Amino acid sequence: MSINILNSHRNDIHILIVDDDDRIRKLLKRYLLRAGFRVSECNSTKYARAKMQGLCFDLLILDVMMPEETGFEFTRKLRQYNDIPIILLTAKGDVNNRIEGLRAGADDYISKPFEPEELVLRIESIFKRLASTAVGPEVSFGPYSYNHAQSKLFKNDKAVHLTSSEVKLLDILSRRNGGVVTRHALSIETGAKSERAVDIQIIRLRKKIENNPSVPEYLITVRGIGYRLSVESL
Repeated sequence: MSINILNSHRNDIHILIVDDDDRIRKLLKRYLLRAGFRVSECNSTKYARAKMQGLCFDLLILDVMMPEETGFEFTRKLRQYNDIPIILLTAKGDVNNRIEGLRAGADDYISKPFEPEELVLRIESIFKRLASTAVGPEVSFGPYSYNHAQSKLFKNDKAVHLTSSEVKLLDILSRRNGGVVTRHALSIETGAKSERAVDIQIIRLRKKIENNPSVPEYLITVRGIGYRLSVESL
């Protein structure tokens, strides 16, 4: 298969490679860049967490055998609040390791050595599956529905007035299928001046959509991380 660097949808996919092997990490980054993806890389799960606090990634390629924390351990912890697609890389290709990786929450598992073209195909396969369950033009939560095309919130079919900042927040959170978005990422994507400014915007938005803003049903705080919108249907 030849690499089509003009495949425009790949330019929208930002991949984070996490591997303590510099040679493999640089090789994968170079190949995936040539394939048309956006790529960042780091050599430990510690730095991966730091990068994920400041940037939104669409997929992780994660080595299993790393010092301090294995890919299995990192995946299990990440799955408690984040549904980002994960491909695990390992030198151990036996069945038990594959099962452990999938049970930890990985979307795919590739044994080393492998052809870079196979990795690209597996990445494409993951995003094809995601496309089949992608967020539709409208999401619902309680009596509310948010229309992405119109950037409008409705309560029982009656429009709810939102400020431009509230629209940005709701649009970002509603597109995550109930997944968590960090406070830092929200501050960057909404153009807020700080994470504290995001918290204030969240408080104001809760006053408009929650029956009891102090005990929110829809706009949920994930302590120490960020916020998620508890959508009911897509």
